[in-house]
Formats: sequence, C-alpha cells, structure tokens
Amino acid sequence: MYQVSVPKRLRRQCLFKESCSCHVFRETREKGFTAGIKALKYRMHNCRPNYILIKINGNISLITAQNEAINECEIDERILMGTQITQLN
Repeated sequence: MYQVSVPKRLRRQCLFKESCSCHVFRETREKGFTAGIKALKYRMHNCRPNYILIKINGNISLITAQNEAINECEIDERILMGTQITQLN
C-alpha cells in the first residue's frame, strides 16, 4: 500500500538494502501475519535517523538510535556511501 500511495520523492530513505515495506510484505507472505507484524515492529523501532556507522576490524556496522547493530550486508548502499564512518580498533 505504502509503495503505491506515496511518491518516491516523498519517501524517507531506508537504512536497509531491502526497504521496510518490501521486507514486511515478504515476511508476511512467506511466514504469515504474525511474522509480518514482528518485522514491522522491528523496522519501525530501528529504521530511523540518529544512527552511526562504525568500522571494527574491517567490518562496517550501523548502530541504530536504539543501539541495535545492523551488519554491512543489510545496509543500503546509499547509506554506506553518504555517511561518515567512525573507525574503531
């Protein structure tokens, strides 16, 4: 519904490679309603501004405002390219 009703130019950039709406739709379709609701709650809780990117031992992670760590393989390329990365040893 969101993808059809909200123009791309008005949508907020998702932190994840798979957009939140696509992820929730896929989870619901593949695993059922309850899994879809859990996916929605997780994404609503974690996909928001005030995150930081950190690099530890060559691995990049996104730390959300809720202190959840998201692995590099799940982070949208636009976030990786457009955000300063803090180097930690």
